[in-house]
Amino acid sequence: MAKTTIRDVARLAGVSPSTVSRSLRGIGGLSAGTVSRIKEAAEHLGYSVSPAAYRLATGRTGTVAVVMPYITRWFFAELLGGLEKAVREGGLDLLLYHVGDTAMRQQYFSSGLLRKRVDGVVLVTLALTEPEVAALRALDVPVCMVGAAVEGFSSIRIDDVESARSAVQHLVNLGHTDIAIISGDPHEPMHFTVPLHRRAGYHEALASAGLMARPELEAHGPFTVEGGYSATVKLLGRRKLPTAIFAECDEMAFGALRALERVGLRVPEDVSVVGFDDHPMSSYFGLTTMAQDVADQGRLIGERLVEAVMAPAEPRPVQLNAPTHLVVRHTTAAVGRRPERRSGPAGGRTRPSPSKLPPGGDEQPAGPPELTGARQRRKETIP
Repeated sequence: MAKTTIRDVARLAGVSPSTVSRSLRGIGGLSAGTVSRIKEAAEHLGYSVSPAAYRLATGRTGTVAVVMPYITRWFFAELLGGLEKAVREGGLDLLLYHVGDTAMRQQYFSSGLLRKRVDGVVLVTLALTEPEVAALRALDVPVCMVGAAVEGFSSIRIDDVESARSAVQHLVNLGHTDIAIISGDPHEPMHFTVPLHRRAGYHEALASAGLMARPELEAHGPFTVEGGYSATVKLLGRRKLPTAIFAECDEMAFGALRALERVGLRVPEDVSVVGFDDHPMSSYFGLTTMAQDVADQGRLIGERLVEAVMAPAEPRPVQLNAPTHLVVRHTTAAVGRRPERRSGPAGGRTRPSPSKLPPGGDEQPAGPPELTGARQRRKETIP
């Protein structure tokens, strides 16, 4: 069977081969009807312009890069799905870069890895240093950001500080005063922006309610189920237990729910829990959470990048604000609903009995620990 040529497409569409070439390469100057007719003819015949020809005609690569600190976590996978769809529908290909550690990140920004390889770049939740910003500007291609903002680059982000403040305010409104936070590592080597901003919102909510931030009510871990479990174990190993926990992401909240269940603390009767993101599993757990549409954020920034790449002159950068809203389910309740518990030295609740408490405290390792006492004797471990 003979290979389909550009002349075949031109014959079917009723135009010249040069018009087909201009249309399929996105050069422009053609009517919408002509472009549509050529596209239908090309699809019917299974014809596509070669990458080499596209680069020669337009000076573009037809590819954009997405740079992420993580690729397996839910937020990043969800955002990538929305972004990839917008890029693909815009006629471009996507190249994914995973800067998973400090060494990879330094190599990416210092080696000129993207020069002459991509027409645009999206960076996801990375707080950039000045040398990194300079390296991106030197590419002379459109740059878009998710979850952060740099002058001259387009961006989309939620207000992490205000959203976290609202989530904690929900707990304050329910009468909670001993409100803990399980957060991402504030010394995250990837300069991951989210933990610092959401922790700031937590502190703002406490301050506006006249409550003091107390180090014993803060614990850190990775933004994962295991990280939330480990951070909650640290809280349970301290002298005074919280009446409520704010988890900086839903996956951490799932880990918190598991840890509380394993020591016999009821949610929300003993401890209220609120998360952040509205992960698809949140409704299954009945988790109260601060919701955001992550896939839509990916779609919007993807469309913006395609527009900037395809425009004859790059449009002015835009700063897009994505909304959030509180979804109240079954993991939060007023303090008055909590059954009476014995008091500790400062009038607060005491920790669970040693037979129920997972090993914790500040020395708790990151992985899911075995339980002590009777549960340890039964060799029951975290799945």
